Amino acid sequence: MSRPNDSRPKPSHWDNLVTILDFFGVTLVLDIGAHKGEYGGYLRRAGWTGRIVSFEPQSAVRPALEQTAMADGNWQVAPAMALGRDDGEIALNISAETDMSSALPLAESAMRFTPSSAMVGQETVPLRRLVSVFGDHVRASDTVFVKADTQGYESAVLDGAEPVMARIVGWQLEMSIEPIYDGETDWRVLLDRMERLGYASHLFIPGYFSRHIARQLQIDGVFMRHGEAGNFVNAARSSMPNNQ
Repeated sequence: MSRPNDSRPKPSHWDNLVTILDFFGVTLVLDIGAHKGEYGGYLRRAGWTGRIVSFEPQSAVRPALEQTAMADGNWQVAPAMALGRDDGEIALNISAETDMSSALPLAESAMRFTPSSAMVGQETVPLRRLVSVFGDHVRASDTVFVKADTQGYESAVLDGAEPVMARIVGWQLEMSIEPIYDGETDWRVLLDRMERLGYASHLFIPGYFSRHIARQLQIDGVFMRHGEAGNFVNAARSSMPNNQ
């Protein structure tokens, strides 16, 4: 709650997110659905300096992502692949708005509030479970946070991460309040699933707002593992001189 006459600038949600990452001691962010590197760029501008590994399957946007990451010695781009519940291949539905491309088809009803997102083609890309590539990018000492912005495919990403879930301290998931893709999981089901997996809600970030229907369509939820904050704080306190 802001105090009267407090003229200090309010923290942005990026500042709040970096506060969470630092509080939990995150050393590695797996940026799934990186597009052109916007998410990693915002983390850097908000002051987070840890390691980033970005995943992006679309050939049209990978050059921009690779160029952005190349200038940062602590940011790598994984080989082209989509992340999901299986290992194999998958056909991506390519949107005219490339950040809306998805493994799922656009819902017919979505065209009334996001007409510019019409699908214009398909691209077949490798599909991997997160568990299958986890060891390629994660060090034994890493504290891992996963951001999944996969346009309705977030449940499949979670399915493919189940065997390594205990290694992941937190998640950021894009969730649709109004369904945009056929077959995507309801946001309330995702909330319940994260609770069952042992994660608590720490931050909600406004996402896509449609002026066509004057409604918030998407939000991002940030979920951190129950009990990890206390463990992190106790470890930090024990390392202080005189335990102060």
